[in-house]
Amino acid sequence: MAITLQRICRFPVKGLNAETLEKITLTAGQGLPEDRRFAVVYGTGTGARRGFFQQTQEEKLAQLRVAYDAAGPTLTLSRQGRQVVTANPSDQTGRMLLNQFFAGFLAGSPRGTPSFQDLGDHDREEALPNPISIINLASLRDFERVARQPVDPRRFRGNLMIDGLPAWGEFAWLGREIRIGGARLKVFDRTPRCAATNVNPDSAERDMNVPLTLRKGFGHIDMGVYAEVVEGGEVKTGDEVAET
Repeated sequence: MAITLQRICRFPVKGLNAETLEKITLTAGQGLPEDRRFAVVYGTGTGARRGFFQQTQEEKLAQLRVAYDAAGPTLTLSRQGRQVVTANPSDQTGRMLLNQFFAGFLAGSPRGTPSFQDLGDHDREEALPNPISIINLASLRDFERVARQPVDPRRFRGNLMIDGLPAWGEFAWLGREIRIGGARLKVFDRTPRCAATNVNPDSAERDMNVPLTLRKGFGHIDMGVYAEVVEGGEVKTGDEVAET
């Protein structure tokens, strides 16, 4: 059975849900273009402890749907099927509108006042320390068997979702290179899972303990692998995935 790329997911705003793409062009040494380009930050005052608002602490962020047009640039956030804000995230007026929205949406958070920010290259390394996340859907199905319930793959916030590989076969790729469409990637680490995966991406509720279920069922808390792009090129859904 051929291994194929089933879905491409980009997370324009760190901590929010993904948007699905049909194709993307990868560049050597870089992650998915525009992935985690923006973030909602706390602790921006002098001497304050800085961090990112994420579903680990703020599960209600899962209520928001994101669409990003890099050509605009235009960022649109929707909630329960209704558009709540559209703005240019790279200019002062647009960031003001986004800050106003998040100030209301995250009102009362113990982390303080949110600040919507366009991350520079240095801050993007902090927001996205590992370039591209790959999820094997066969491993997810095996996890569903142990969890005894359907599990939405969006919980795992992967960039590239593949199928056709045996369950957990992606772990054997560590240190090896794979080709997806016109790009070549090197797999370098497994992806340990945190409490953010406990949040249902549809209901925005914490309705299961994913790390604990992984540990009880498989003796680890990993789902998916990280890879870096070593040769750029276009990848699209339906592309074959193969070791090189």
